Amino acid sequence: MKKQYLSLLVLISVVPLLGGCWNQRELTDLAFVMALGIDKGEKKKYDVTYQIVEPSNVSSGQTGGGGGAQGPPIVTYKSSGNNLTEASSNVTKQIPREIYYAHANILVISEELAREGILDILDKLERDTEFRTTTTVVIAKDNRAEDLVSTLTNLDKIPSYKFIKTLESTESLLGENIKVTIDDLLSAITSSGKEPVISGFTLMGSPEKGTSQQNINMTRSQALILADDLAVFKNGKLVGWLGQNNSRGAVWLLGRMKATNVDFDWKGKKDAVSTISNLSDTKVTFTVKNGKITANINIETIISLSEINRAFEIKNPNEIQELEKKTSVQIKKEVESSIKSVQKLKADIFGFGEKIYRQHPKLWKKIKGDWNNRFAEMDYQIKVKTYYRESGIRDNPFWSDINQ
Repeated sequence: MKKQYLSLLVLISVVPLLGGCWNQRELTDLAFVMALGIDKGEKKKYDVTYQIVEPSNVSSGQTGGGGGAQGPPIVTYKSSGNNLTEASSNVTKQIPREIYYAHANILVISEELAREGILDILDKLERDTEFRTTTTVVIAKDNRAEDLVSTLTNLDKIPSYKFIKTLESTESLLGENIKVTIDDLLSAITSSGKEPVISGFTLMGSPEKGTSQQNINMTRSQALILADDLAVFKNGKLVGWLGQNNSRGAVWLLGRMKATNVDFDWKGKKDAVSTISNLSDTKVTFTVKNGKITANINIETIISLSEINRAFEIKNPNEIQELEKKTSVQIKKEVESSIKSVQKLKADIFGFGEKIYRQHPKLWKKIKGDWNNRFAEMDYQIKVKTYYRESGIRDNPFWSDINQ
């Protein structure tokens, strides 16, 4: 009896494996989409550009530039449709393979389309079983998404990696951009107390020359993709851009600051000092008095001395205190400027509304219907505390003992 049960158990275990290849797809039958660009259509609602990798032209095991086969590492196809499903169906007339989205890591949306609204295009991307919601979203500032998706890059053979690595680099070293995924975007859009913010990219140079193989064979690219400002959204539409310092102030408030340089004058010389800020922490609480909401913003960060072009005594506590004070003042100035800029747009990208909901749920229930207007008039207090830790491999400037 036990043997019969054992045989039955083995049979049940093996049966699922027998049909394991029923939906198998050969790699040679697939077109791997690495990036997707969506523009406002000319004849139909959307123009969609598909960046597809050409495996035979990518060096084995490499994503960097140089070497490899002679042809371009990617090809692009363009189709149109009144929705993304129609565009995806239409592109099959051009591609002799099945479109495969699982490796797509960049979605580029043109500024023109983003200003009209992006809500309609998100349903398809979230619903598709292959398209990952961890895909990074960027906005093509002053350009068509088609141009950015079609441009070849010389340090990263697969151009979609250029967007990812640039975002990671500027987020970890400069602090003016952040990486936003489809998941992040959907979370902010569906929140009643936060609006989305998305990093922008622009194209410097000739879009036509950017698609040429010469663009990756020259020491100076004729078309270069650059990370740009932060795009502010409200009700699913792009309503404005934050410039360099305002973008950095926004990253501070979002609690996403990893590292950045802070420059200021020192002893009469302009921009004589540069400190590096890292290990930052931002906390926001709210007080309510006579119906007036005040945001209390507290930022703490550790700084190191990166560069100084004036006399400086590292062992003088007064000099260190002045260094910390000036860094704090500059950070506060950027954060305050960012708040003012975003309040004019009446778009709470900082998630203040979400925080009020958590800290004062009863108050939020009363004001959430008019939150954009309340946010635009909200008071705030900013406190920045910096802690000096190091000055690199030396203390005082090397020229301190030189008679000048």
